[in-house]
Amino acid sequence: MSLLVLLAGPLAFLSGCNTMEGLGQDTQELGESIEGEAQEHD
Repeated sequence: MSLLVLLAGPLAFLSGCNTMEGLGQDTQELGESIEGEAQEHD
């Protein structure tokens, strides 16, 4: 049982990092899209 807990901790951490990386990329793409729209209307 404790081995399962030891393995589940790092896996949860790594999947969380992957999710945050995806969120960062999505946020960056949204910012670039907004910037492009702002430049079109300048």
